[in-house]
Amino acid sequence: MNSILTYVFFLSRCVRAVCTVSAMASSVDLLERYANCWTRPARQSVYSRVKSCLGDSAPLDEEGAMVERAVCEMEVEGEGSAAVWDHEYVTRPPPGAVEELLGKIKALEEQLERLTVIRTQLSRFCVSDDNFKYYTKFPSEQHFIVFWSSIEPSASRLVYWSKAQKMGKEAAANATPSPSRKLQLIDEFFMYSLRTAVGLKEKVLADMFEVSLSSVSRVIITRANYLYAVLGSVPIWMTREQVRRHLPSKFQKYCQNVRVILDCTELRCESPNAITLHCETFSTYKSHTTFKGLIGVSPSGVVTFVSRLFTGAVSDKEITRLSGIIDLLEEGDEVMADKGFLIENLLSVAGAKRIIPPFKHKAQFTKEETEQTQAIARLRILVERVIRRVKEFHIFDSVIPLTLAGSINQIWVNCCLLVIYQGPMELEQR
Repeated sequence: MNSILTYVFFLSRCVRAVCTVSAMASSVDLLERYANCWTRPARQSVYSRVKSCLGDSAPLDEEGAMVERAVCEMEVEGEGSAAVWDHEYVTRPPPGAVEELLGKIKALEEQLERLTVIRTQLSRFCVSDDNFKYYTKFPSEQHFIVFWSSIEPSASRLVYWSKAQKMGKEAAANATPSPSRKLQLIDEFFMYSLRTAVGLKEKVLADMFEVSLSSVSRVIITRANYLYAVLGSVPIWMTREQVRRHLPSKFQKYCQNVRVILDCTELRCESPNAITLHCETFSTYKSHTTFKGLIGVSPSGVVTFVSRLFTGAVSDKEITRLSGIIDLLEEGDEVMADKGFLIENLLSVAGAKRIIPPFKHKAQFTKEETEQTQAIARLRILVERVIRRVKEFHIFDSVIPLTLAGSINQIWVNCCLLVIYQGPMELEQR
């Protein structure tokens, strides 16, 4: 009898504990639902949500009906189990969506590939237009890309200098293009720009691009000759009508017939050991061995003539005669040059004449002579500013080594012609 009472007492305690737990659960649920005066809405099934988006007229296929029945069965069992089916990926994509996405992915991959080719090495250094101007001397990234796009087709068919040297000039002209190298074409052109525009040494370039020193030398020589041929094929000499059409109005009175403004500049070079070569390259004006070149600029500030380099001992008059610019002049043309250019007899053969500032022959200039002197001085300063732009290619900052003697003429002409892509010089306002 005692055991029966003990068993009944134990069952009553268990029932009381279960009731207590149920009451606590109910209290928690009530607190969740009504403590903040809001109720949790019942979550619709995935089929109901898709059907509401597509409209009531959406057909119910066999698979959709099976999904709906499965979802309903899961919802009957409990809300937590239905959450397993409650996702959008159980529905099919609309017809043609996969093909459309694959096409977009392919187009984006092609665009990314084109951008990667163009900015393989440039993205490491050139992140703004100022960087492009410093590293390449082009005003902006857009100018650089347009220029590279115009020369890329022919750059891919190059015969490198080492192969051309072995085959000879005539055989190299008809030779097949050299095979692809470790560096891409855009990287080689950027390497040439760093050598000329920034003035980096070949050893530094070899470490930057992770190639051998001989490869850097081969690329520089190849690109110098290639650009010399490409840029030299573009006619830059302006006709008389073109010069007059772009002549600034302030020079119409005194300089209306000016065709070109001439001046020479010198580049310091390494002194050769041979006495004969040392005497030919020594410049008394610079008191150093130099190379000398002639530049011609139109009155609008555009480079229209570039001569090859001569040794520093050659006079300005002799350079003018040997450069071939006299053959380009026509009768009635006027050439503006410094007082040291004694080229009147050369110009008379072509029927042209030289314009220089008037000499002082009285106590003071007349009003007309003063205005003429100011006009000539302001116009002649254009060639000085163009030469300054050429000297901003930092390869000319240091003494040119004799190892570049075979390609320095091409580099000089390339730098002068690339100045054209920086835009014409603007006249100073005075």
